[in-house]
Amino acid sequence: MKMLLAAALLACLPTAALAQSGGPRTLLELKAEVEERADRKVYPVSQLEPAEVREALSALKTLDRDEWASAWSAIGDRHMAQGKNASDRADASKHYKYAFEYYLFARFPLENSSGKVKAYAKALEAFAAYAKLQDPAIEIVRIPFEGKEIVGYLRLPKGARPAPLVLTIGGLDSRKENASFRSDAYLAHGVGYFSFDMPGTGQSTIRQVVPGAEREFTRVLDYIATRPELDAKRVVVYGGSWGGHWAARLAYLERERIRGAVVQGGPVHEYFQPEWQKKAIGTREYLFELFEARAAIYGAKTLEEFLAYGPKMSLKTAGWLDKPSAPMLVINGMRDTQVPVEDLFLLMRSGSPKEVWINPQGGHMGRNVAISDQKIFETVTLPWVVRMVK
Repeated sequence: MKMLLAAALLACLPTAALAQSGGPRTLLELKAEVEERADRKVYPVSQLEPAEVREALSALKTLDRDEWASAWSAIGDRHMAQGKNASDRADASKHYKYAFEYYLFARFPLENSSGKVKAYAKALEAFAAYAKLQDPAIEIVRIPFEGKEIVGYLRLPKGARPAPLVLTIGGLDSRKENASFRSDAYLAHGVGYFSFDMPGTGQSTIRQVVPGAEREFTRVLDYIATRPELDAKRVVVYGGSWGGHWAARLAYLERERIRGAVVQGGPVHEYFQPEWQKKAIGTREYLFELFEARAAIYGAKTLEEFLAYGPKMSLKTAGWLDKPSAPMLVINGMRDTQVPVEDLFLLMRSGSPKEVWINPQGGHMGRNVAISDQKIFETVTLPWVVRMVK
C-alpha cells in the first residue's frame, strides 16, 4: 500500500474521530499545508526554502510514497551537487545541510517505501559530508552494544576540558541530525552535545519500542565515562515528543548519573491509552501518516494491535512516577493534540519536584504561531540545560 493513509485504517477509525480531524489530507490540502508551514518556518519544513518547497510540491501529482520521496530528493540532489562543487567550506557546508534537510523530508515521517529508504540513506551521506567540514568537528561515534553499534554525533566546544554535555534523543519522525543542528547553540555556552535516534527509528540498534529500551542510552552514559574529555558528572538529557518519553525514563533510572532531564511533549501514561489514540491519530496538527509512524515503532500492523500494545509503555503502570528522579524540566502546550497535556500534569503531581513551562495557547511541544520551537529552545530549554550543568 502506497497511499499516505491506509484505507484499512480509515475503515477502523471511529466516525467521531474522522469528523473531528476531517480525515487525512487530500493532495491539494497537503500541498497547501506544507507551503503554509514553509512560509512560517514551522516544523517539519522550518529549514526548507519556501521557493524550493513550491518547486517540489509542483512535481507531486499523487500521494504515492515514492513520488513524494522523488520530488524532495530532486532538490536534495541539486544541493548535494552544489556542495561537492563549492569553492569554499562555508558554501559547501550550506549546501550539504540543505541537501540533508530535503532528503530527510523526502523520507518523512518514516522510511516505509523503497524511495524513502533511499532518501534516508542520502540524508545520512549528506550529513556526514557536512560533519567533516565543521569546526569544532562533529565526530561520528560508534559504540559497541549487544552485537551492534550505537551511532551518535558528538560535538564539543573549544576550551576547557572535560566538557559538560547535553545528551539529546530524537523523536518519532525527527532524527539525531536535526538535534545536532539545533544543539550547536550550546557550544557558545561551553556545553557539548551527543545526539542519538530513539529506539525504533533511524540508526537505533533497538528496532522496536519496548520497556527497557532505554538501556541503549545507559550504554551511552557508560561510554561517556570512558572519554576523559567528557565530564560524565555534568550530563543533562533532552528528549522532544517521543524522545521525551526516553528522557523521562532516564530521569528515574539514571538519576544518580545525570544532572537533569528535559521532557518536552513526552508521552507518559494517558498518551498510551486507546481512548486517546483513537482520537489523536486523526489530528491535523501532524502532516500525514501519524498512525503509520506510531504503529511502526511498535511493530504493529493493525489498529487493534497498535491500541493493545501502547499501555505496556506507560510509566505510571510501570510504577516509575512516584519514585525519586533527577531534576526535570517539563514542557508542553495546553492544546497539544498529539500528546495529552495530562501527561505533563502527571509528572508534576508525582515523585520529586519538577520545573514546568506550559503555553496555554500552545500545541505539541508548546509551540504556536506566536511562540516557535526555536524561541522555546532559546528562552526555556537552553538556559535550563546550561544552568544544570554549570
